[in-house]
Amino acid sequence: MKSNRQNVILSIIAKQDIETQNHLLEALAQHGIQTTQATLSRDIKELHLIKTMSSTGRYRYAAPAAESRPRYDDRLRKIFRESVTSYAAAQNIVVIKTLPGLANGAAGTLDSMNVTDLVGTLAGDDTALLVMKTNAAADALCEEIKKML
Repeated sequence: MKSNRQNVILSIIAKQDIETQNHLLEALAQHGIQTTQATLSRDIKELHLIKTMSSTGRYRYAAPAAESRPRYDDRLRKIFRESVTSYAAAQNIVVIKTLPGLANGAAGTLDSMNVTDLVGTLAGDDTALLVMKTNAAADALCEEIKKML
């Protein structure tokens, strides 16, 4: 839901000159997405949207250039590599074992990577369950984990 809403936000600002949060709320509503100003404000912050001058001389929301976005990937991958001890696929579920107390960090890392076929994660102390859409997606994720480790 959140990632879908944020993708729609990025699509809207790429196609339209959106000057205010209210204008963006209206555009989201036209796409069938009802949200609050507080949620929209958090989305803007998470997406690192900036205001730039449009061709009409007015300010509009824009996505930052890729190189100016914060780079957490390397740090997250390092944490992931250092915490995961094993992983295995069981049909459409991937089970990840970690050092004690680090399963939440490992699951959070995968959540932040916006893995397309990842339905959700559930983490305990040293075990995380990753529910994938299909068995093939679970196998593919295991291959990605193998590359990361």
